[in-house]
Amino acid sequence: MGRAPAVSGEYELPPVCILAGGKGTRLGTRVQDTPKPLLEVAGQPFLLHQLKLLAAHGATQAVICVGYLGERIEQTIGQNRFGVQISYSYDGPGLDGTLGAIRRAASHLGRRFLVLYGDTYLRIDYRAVARSWEHSGLSALMTVLRNEGRWDISNVRFDGSRVLSYDKRRPHADMEWIDYGLGGLTAAALDPSTEQMHDLSELQHVLAARGELFGYAAPERFYEIGTPAGLAETESFLRSLETQATRDA
Repeated sequence: MGRAPAVSGEYELPPVCILAGGKGTRLGTRVQDTPKPLLEVAGQPFLLHQLKLLAAHGATQAVICVGYLGERIEQTIGQNRFGVQISYSYDGPGLDGTLGAIRRAASHLGRRFLVLYGDTYLRIDYRAVARSWEHSGLSALMTVLRNEGRWDISNVRFDGSRVLSYDKRRPHADMEWIDYGLGGLTAAALDPSTEQMHDLSELQHVLAARGELFGYAAPERFYEIGTPAGLAETESFLRSLETQATRDA
């Protein structure tokens, strides 16, 4: 497959860490022999949709954190897609969690990198997000969506530029926003983490409390394949994009 067409601007995205190690148990037998990132969605493995979108927004390097059936992912996707150079970081024998996976991959990611969940399709201006975060001078990034209880329980307080508080486990009644699924970390942002922290959300909770978590408001809803309903919805949406592209050709 060739390089995806680039969007306007020459800004090159920082490396993207894609968290793709989960088992996807909510999808039942669909993932019995197929890792979630390789589930066919709109005619091709979902991970290819993600990589094509990232390439269109200036990504040139990705590190995919894999666990369950990770060898299948590497064999299928390879080391280069759409001009994005890809490397792989494998989970250890224990339960590393999302934060443990990031720590394990950190040596391949450099001093500043984006973090993306491997089951989400996010229509956002990745370049604008990365630029705004860099200009903020803050050590970490969270994209947020005004939720008000629509998609899940709201768990973010956001003032328009910073995430004031984030609590995935004990959300407060005054929270109206939700984590959109695209984040970012500098190497220094990992310093407050401890070996007892396994989930990225735990570190983000600490960084928000320290005033170090930059926030960027997403203008559109997210799509995901983590649940049967989400998978069906994302399939329909990506099919509609293909139909529109054919009409516009």
